[in-house]
Amino acid sequence: MSTPTTTPSPTVVKCPTCQTPVVWNDTSPYRPFCCKRCQLIDLGEWAEEEKAIPGAPDMSDSDGWSEDMGY
Repeated sequence: MSTPTTTPSPTVVKCPTCQTPVVWNDTSPYRPFCCKRCQLIDLGEWAEEEKAIPGAPDMSDSDGWSEDMGY
């Protein structure tokens, strides 16, 4: 007796911008976004520094160190 072959269900994610379900495969060229518009909205938020990856603070100006040693 053979077992029926099942195809795995496609992975579906929510668009980070508008929360629309997006199938994660080659038919979704803007994945994880649902469309070019949502992709550009997200890019604009990064460019305007509304989004950021947490990390160590920038020490380049606050510690008084300079590459120019006056030589």
